[in-house]
Amino acid sequence: MEKFRRVVNEIAYTRDLSKLSTIKHSLIPLLVLASSLYKLSLHIRYHLYRIGLFQKHRLPVPVVSVGNLTWGGNGKTPMVEFLSGWFAHSGISPLILSRGYAGGDEVKMLQRHLLGTSAKIGVGANRAKTAICYLERYGHVDPHITSWFGNCYSEEKLGDHFDSSKFGVVVLDDGMQHLSLSRDVEIVMINGLMPWGNHQLLPFGPLREPLTALQRADVVVVHHADLVPIPDLVDIELMIHEIKKSIPVFFTRMAPSHFLKVEDIHTRIPLTAAQDKVLLCVSAIGSPIAFLKCIVKLGPLRVDRVDFSDHHLLQDKFEIDAGCCYH
Repeated sequence: MEKFRRVVNEIAYTRDLSKLSTIKHSLIPLLVLASSLYKLSLHIRYHLYRIGLFQKHRLPVPVVSVGNLTWGGNGKTPMVEFLSGWFAHSGISPLILSRGYAGGDEVKMLQRHLLGTSAKIGVGANRAKTAICYLERYGHVDPHITSWFGNCYSEEKLGDHFDSSKFGVVVLDDGMQHLSLSRDVEIVMINGLMPWGNHQLLPFGPLREPLTALQRADVVVVHHADLVPIPDLVDIELMIHEIKKSIPVFFTRMAPSHFLKVEDIHTRIPLTAAQDKVLLCVSAIGSPIAFLKCIVKLGPLRVDRVDFSDHHLLQDKFEIDAGCCYH
């Protein structure tokens, strides 16, 4: 299964299909058929929401959705962490809603990084139901009582004016396709290194929705911008504005601060430890190439890599052949 996922990923991000091997070419008709069925299912789903057969839930607090149009590696979880930390620092307790995909590794990371803040994480496939449970348990701030969003920019914390132990905002992780929950702000993350792949829908391509879905977005954030040539960033921004002219586009980068020991995550190792060393990068993330480029910038003598598919559960002992090994 791991090898099949890598093959599908390679096809999805290959612009020139003639460069694929014969075996990979043989998979294309099957992937095209599956992609067509997926497109049909999207159309039916959207139509059912439009005519009201599928219900949208409105929560009593503002909802900020962080999502994407393609699979993995777009920086959603770091953005969720950043926003939640920012809200908490401003005195607004955030409730993060996550599906807890693939064992909940991202949830565990958020819990670790947001430890000591007022942020809480609700995990469940039915995020509207999960949100209601948390809001009933901990309470919520009435957004009509105070204009908290405008005051977020002031130096005075809002916690001085109301009970900050109650939730004041919901941050919806990976929420763009979660149509059953209404949102007030839609943030769409884009991987600047490989934004659209072959422009096809899953599984033939990496797109969860057609690019026209950007019309629903309020903000677009292009991640890994420091690793992308400026002309390519300009092209990405132009394409976004062709779909929605008024949308603001921001650019972010991954900025590592230190290494951690696996057996003791509280032990920090300075980034300079990588200089002039031979390193092996083992990853199970959506954009391993971005991880590799980030490590290379630290100045190692040589870098080898073993890539597993996104959210792959690494065992105590694993076979290198199970991943994708590069030298």
